[in-house]
Amino acid sequence: MKTNPSLENFDCCEQSRREFLKAAGTGLAVAAAAPLAGEALAAKKKTAQPETLVTQLYKSLNDKQRKAICFPWEHPLRNKVDNNWFITKSAVGDMKDDQADLVKQIFNGLHSDEYRKTVYDQVDGDASGGFGDCAIALFGKPGSGKFEFVLSGRHVTRRCDGDSLEGAAFGGPIFYGHSPKEFNEKPDHPDNAYWFQAKRPNELFKALDGKQRKAALLGTSRGEHGTSTVKLTGKKEGLPGLRTADMSKDQQTLMRSVMKDMLAPFRRKDAEESMKLIEKNGFENLHIAFFKNEDIGKDQTWDVWQVEGPAMLWYFRGKPHVHTWLHIRDKA
Repeated sequence: MKTNPSLENFDCCEQSRREFLKAAGTGLAVAAAAPLAGEALAAKKKTAQPETLVTQLYKSLNDKQRKAICFPWEHPLRNKVDNNWFITKSAVGDMKDDQADLVKQIFNGLHSDEYRKTVYDQVDGDASGGFGDCAIALFGKPGSGKFEFVLSGRHVTRRCDGDSLEGAAFGGPIFYGHSPKEFNEKPDHPDNAYWFQAKRPNELFKALDGKQRKAALLGTSRGEHGTSTVKLTGKKEGLPGLRTADMSKDQQTLMRSVMKDMLAPFRRKDAEESMKLIEKNGFENLHIAFFKNEDIGKDQTWDVWQVEGPAMLWYFRGKPHVHTWLHIRDKA
């Protein structure tokens, strides 16, 4: 911000006190107005909902762009998810600057204030060409009641249902992962943005008794198979691991706390919807499992776990580095 020249060169001996106060007041008013205007603009930009920005992005596309990234609602790509894939050949970095900025705003808006920078830095750092390497697609048409934005790339699949599609948290299955330093991470996963999501479930494991641990601790996990990784079964019983119904009330309270904490990276709206849908299908029907054959360092801090219910699956594969799959719906 530039200093008012009338104040920089002011000689109080050559002006009356009234003229001095008038000049000073004018300068201070101008100085104050500029940052306030900037703050108002920033606040307006910050409060814009991702769904609104998705519609704005759609309207900004030219015919060539629409042909490349716009699809009918029922297109099979809409529900695809994987750990490293590009939903179209159109990179965010190849879009116009204002469009690329909208994509970044949409992505950031899907995450909480606390984790927004961490999550963006993870995507930006994991992609060889940064966030601009990611690709997007749009399904349906704004105002139709069925419209969704999907962003994909290395260690990222995120969705924003532009018309607030109900019955699916996050608009469908999502993926996130991180390998900040090396492909094969050390047992403590240094600088991994999501390692806290293994530490919290491990706290729950320690709260289980011997019989419960035996039920929860299995051999080898399901592995990764693209979209099939998060296929929902509709089952209330017989899923891998310890059923929440077989926990004490205190343990169930801890389990809820763990689930809520793990949802911390996401905006409140999506986190609350996730818990609402999980509760709808019966919290007591959730099963939690840990996998001893995939323990990095053999330190009994379980690097791989999953929570599965009738219409949800959260699979955290922390070996050799973090890959996380999340799918929550109202019904399978």
